Amino acid sequence: MGDKNILLNNVDKVHTTPMGVDRIKKNLGITCDDVVEHCKRIVLDKNCVIYKQGKNWYCELDNIRITINSCSYTIITAHIIK
Repeated sequence: MGDKNILLNNVDKVHTTPMGVDRIKKNLGITCDDVVEHCKRIVLDKNCVIYKQGKNWYCELDNIRITINSCSYTIITAHIIK
């Protein structure tokens, strides 16, 4: 199983902390109620590029990069790529 499939098969484990919610909303400029579901939709998009470096997954779609810890499946942060 490729690295990408490991994350996709465990997408139901993806979560974040209360501080993570605030950080993601601020960094992406979004106001949605469920930040985790918003990020999961990006990860599950067929055009999302997913790769693993060290202990983190990086998921990139359009101009957004989401960083997810590969052990805990915690969304660490999300950024707009410039």
